[in-house]
Amino acid sequence: MSPLVAIVGRPNVGKSTLFNRILGQRKAIVEDFPGVTRDRNYAEVTKYAAPFILMDTGGFEPASEERLLVQMREQSQLAVEEADVILFVLDGREGLTPSDEEVATMLRRVDKPVLYVVNKVDGPRQEEAMAEFYALGLDELHPVSAEHGLGVGDLVDAVLTHLPPPKAPEPETEEVRLAVIGRPNVGKSSLVNRLLGYERVVANPLAGTTRDSVDTPFTYNQKRYVLIDTAGIRRKGKVSQKLEKFSVIQALKAMDRSHVVLVVIDAEEGVTDQDLTVAGYAYEKGRAVILVVNKWDKIEKDNKTLRQYTEKLRMSFKFLPFAPILFVSALTGQRVAKIMGEVEAVSAEFNRQVPTAALNRILEEAVRSHAPPMIQGTRLKFFYMTQTQVRPPTFVVFANKAEGIHFSYERYLQNKLREAFGFEGVPIRLIFRDRERKGQG
Repeated sequence: MSPLVAIVGRPNVGKSTLFNRILGQRKAIVEDFPGVTRDRNYAEVTKYAAPFILMDTGGFEPASEERLLVQMREQSQLAVEEADVILFVLDGREGLTPSDEEVATMLRRVDKPVLYVVNKVDGPRQEEAMAEFYALGLDELHPVSAEHGLGVGDLVDAVLTHLPPPKAPEPETEEVRLAVIGRPNVGKSSLVNRLLGYERVVANPLAGTTRDSVDTPFTYNQKRYVLIDTAGIRRKGKVSQKLEKFSVIQALKAMDRSHVVLVVIDAEEGVTDQDLTVAGYAYEKGRAVILVVNKWDKIEKDNKTLRQYTEKLRMSFKFLPFAPILFVSALTGQRVAKIMGEVEAVSAEFNRQVPTAALNRILEEAVRSHAPPMIQGTRLKFFYMTQTQVRPPTFVVFANKAEGIHFSYERYLQNKLREAFGFEGVPIRLIFRDRERKGQG
């Protein structure tokens, strides 16, 4: 898991603008599927000397000034808990406020790097006004204009100096690491207890009772597994729903270490943006995904319910057409026994290797059935395909115009690979590369 850099501050100080400026682009879950693109409040930043996860804590709407202070304190405390580096954004035009002073006092007590960023400094007037922020007792301020990009490069340089050294990736072992992901209170802990057959994790009907990921090794059908249970953030009282994004960070950490991801969905509430966010991240990371609809016992059913619910899920999760769907009840145990059988099957597909000769037979057949399009007046031509890795199955395809291959033809080739070799329940990665045509007609 890359280090986490959290942006905190009052509403309208420019947190989201700074987020987008550092990221350098607007990030969407899966660009190829209309209707699934959503603004993120976190993103993996890889264009600088060291990678990090950037997180924007903005967007809460206070009911009153008093409530504002409560929410600021809550979001800042949560950011402090989760982050490796904190960017506290202040408004250079509006000046120092009592709310800023309150949060600054709290941040001074934490044993983590805090960078004080004065935003909207885009002229001499704002530069002069910056002096009042030194009243916070700070040694250094970072003036920026997120809107115009001024000072942002220097700020990122400062962030990079404070990042912890990267952790070594977990060694690949024979055991399958299984992450249980889902919003607070969808029944993850109860599901884990059912899967393991005993009360390994305290299950509580209050949202957010599990604080940290809990790893549990177990054996199924003489194969070794490690179950990573993650449940996000413990709530103290009623916390703004916008703060649920912190539970996303817990999910990201678990998914970075996992091979197979169970995305648990509440049958009564249906699919939410947060479900799509974590599933989108699993897809991007190349994890095998199983959609588990929990609390199915609470749904009134007729002979069309299952089919209609499945169709709705497929529409919502368009980017996961390969993901198996299971309808279960952790409370009654209904169909929970099917989960590990599905995990076992998906895990086998995740590790499937296909000989190069067989791959190239399928490539030739696919091109004969549906010729590749013309690119800038030249017919797209494929030379050969080879598998370069498993977890997820990844294939390199050599072509004469690799950069011009449309995602629709890429998806066509993926479907041909699935028809021929299975790969049920797992993503397939295709990497297209140019190859010189020396001696190749």
